[in-house]
Amino acid sequence: MDPLFEAVDHVGIAVPDLDDAITFYTQTLGMRVVHEETNEGQGVREAMVEVTPGGTQLQLLAPLSEDSSIAKFLDRSGPGVQQVAYRVKNVDDVSKALRDRGLRLLYDEPRPGTYGSRINFVHPKDAGGVLVELVEPPTN
Repeated sequence: MDPLFEAVDHVGIAVPDLDDAITFYTQTLGMRVVHEETNEGQGVREAMVEVTPGGTQLQLLAPLSEDSSIAKFLDRSGPGVQQVAYRVKNVDDVSKALRDRGLRLLYDEPRPGTYGSRINFVHPKDAGGVLVELVEPPTN
């Protein structure tokens, strides 16, 4: 069986205030912000911070509104790890393979993600309680 995933792409961390989180991760932990954006479709303001130059990244996710999925996560679980994202070559193919294996995905079709990527999610009830994100990086 060929592997579906290329690597861990990032770990998503839900935070109530993005600016406070950026201050903590950069000034206290010494990480560096490499990207910031607002994703209206996902209802988040986010920042990608790298642990080491060119290395592993963390995605800090703050809600844009009280009804966003990140706001609901924060209400239910508080700040912390919200998802683990795996890099894939083709999110459509991996989504189909996982559906064929009996897993539920959150979206019928991939949606826009960070950096212009294409994403989908495996339902946490089908992945041992972990929200698994599938990330197909942009081709540019």
